[in-house]
Amino acid sequence: MIEYRPLRIALLGAGTVGGQVARLLLENKAELAARVGAELELIGIAVRDLNGKRDAAIPSDLLTTDAEALILTADIVIEVMGGIEPARTLIRQSLLAGADVITANKALLANHSTELFDVAEQVGAQLYYEAAVAAAIPIIRPLRESLAGDKVTRIMGIVNGSTNYILDRMHSDGLSLEAAMAEATDLGYLEADPSLDVEGYDAAQKVAILASLAFHTEVDLNHVHREGITGITREQMQSAKDNGYVIKLLAVCEKIEADEQGEAGVSARVYPALIPTEHPLASVRKAFNAVFVEAEAAGELMFYGAGAGGAQTASAVLGDLVSAAKRHVIGGPGLADSAHANLPTLPISRITTSYQIALEVKDQPGVLAEVANIFANHNVSVETVEQSIATSRQNPTAQLLIGTHDAKDSALTAVVQALSTSDAVDSITSVIRVEGN
Repeated sequence: MIEYRPLRIALLGAGTVGGQVARLLLENKAELAARVGAELELIGIAVRDLNGKRDAAIPSDLLTTDAEALILTADIVIEVMGGIEPARTLIRQSLLAGADVITANKALLANHSTELFDVAEQVGAQLYYEAAVAAAIPIIRPLRESLAGDKVTRIMGIVNGSTNYILDRMHSDGLSLEAAMAEATDLGYLEADPSLDVEGYDAAQKVAILASLAFHTEVDLNHVHREGITGITREQMQSAKDNGYVIKLLAVCEKIEADEQGEAGVSARVYPALIPTEHPLASVRKAFNAVFVEAEAAGELMFYGAGAGGAQTASAVLGDLVSAAKRHVIGGPGLADSAHANLPTLPISRITTSYQIALEVKDQPGVLAEVANIFANHNVSVETVEQSIATSRQNPTAQLLIGTHDAKDSALTAVVQALSTSDAVDSITSVIRVEGN
């Protein structure tokens, strides 16, 4: 028997995600109450325009344009409106009023998480954000709670479904980047301005959140290294396929120990990379997401599922809502996010990785030796070399595909720069990192 008073739920936003959250709250009211031990009463939905187009299942009498008045009467506030403002101000006001807050706003958290967590801790409220990264995939709660007693060493994930769909179509069906992007747009995966996805901004916001949580430190979004997929060609895709790799847009974060180059810190970066076909992330197809976690005691863990969509994101929001509601029923302080490590976010030059470099060189004696010397001069070891000859040209050239052993990114970058100025090299046709070996 439910004896606790009804918990008042305010919803900010009634778009794709907000509409699904409202629908599920209303349809599953009895079941949610049984799980929580209290009735969850949706007291209002704040929107910008009362006459805007939205899900017909949302009762019109719940709609209001006065978000500030709504949140002052709520026990729990759900923010799914997106953007930085007014979401940031409304979340601050909600927390200061003593309400717990659930948000799916990755852009806001990537830019202002420390400020908001500080406010929540000051007043004993709780900020939940499972839906901000990879939608329905449970990754925030495992990092925040399940692995809290372990030491996470590295996270590598596919966290943008739109770009994964594009790269998958290029790999599986030989589409050009332009054709795959057009198809993704038609399917609703890409907006009219696709740069948020294809230039890696969306993934960078998510990896900043993951890195901050996994390594207990503040990771500034401006210090996340970011590269998109707009330079990926069909030729690179075919070469990857021929050599047992797939190309994925990866979000990677890891703890880097102090060395001769500098102090210990955290690396957070986004870039397209080659992954061996036997790696679990290589099998992530279409618009799905996956996050691969490495921890000292737990070992390797993989979380896989739909990374976008109104219903999927709403599922994560409701999971947080049940947790928040149970905290009200049971009582006790909120779970503060730890940022005790205070580690710097290190530049890309500090990571250790490997490259695959495709070159067009002069087909004449001594060229291979000169190329090999360039690698040796920068202390980069060559692992594999494949050579083919272009015989159809008047001045024949050789195509070299060179794979390196692991080295500092700074050394690998220096090799590429030296190759670009060498008389033996006609052109560098491709440079791409390799992960997951």
